[in-house]
Amino acid sequence: MKDYVFVGVQLLLLAAYMLPLQLYKIQLPEWLRYSGLFVLILAVLFGMIAVLQLNTKLSPFPSPVADGNLITKGAFRFSRHPIYTSLLLSGFGYALYNDSLYQLLLIGCLLLIFYYKSKYEERLLIQKFPEYKIYKQSTRRFF
Repeated sequence: MKDYVFVGVQLLLLAAYMLPLQLYKIQLPEWLRYSGLFVLILAVLFGMIAVLQLNTKLSPFPSPVADGNLITKGAFRFSRHPIYTSLLLSGFGYALYNDSLYQLLLIGCLLLIFYYKSKYEERLLIQKFPEYKIYKQSTRRFF
């Protein structure tokens, strides 16, 4: 049940992020806006590497897939949750580029959801892969 709640809230936040709303247009310096575009591009590339690594084991749900393996190399060497990291950084980068306070606030909300979703997911991963405890000590959650 928790799997569906996490994914449902996540999808609602991502859908709200896509809405063309403008609460308040912040005026960022040009260099900062274009830095956001750079962050967006790097984040998308990082996420693509993680998706390719997961291949057919990719799932939106936090529960580990039955025939999955623990991956600790590639993108997973830098982040225990590289796809969440990619979504957060790409959303942050685009919000900067777009001068959107609304999108920045939604990325903050998404960060909270991903934090709690990842905590739940990690409890399940430790049950399935006892060596996850060691991996967890040497690799950061997101960034």
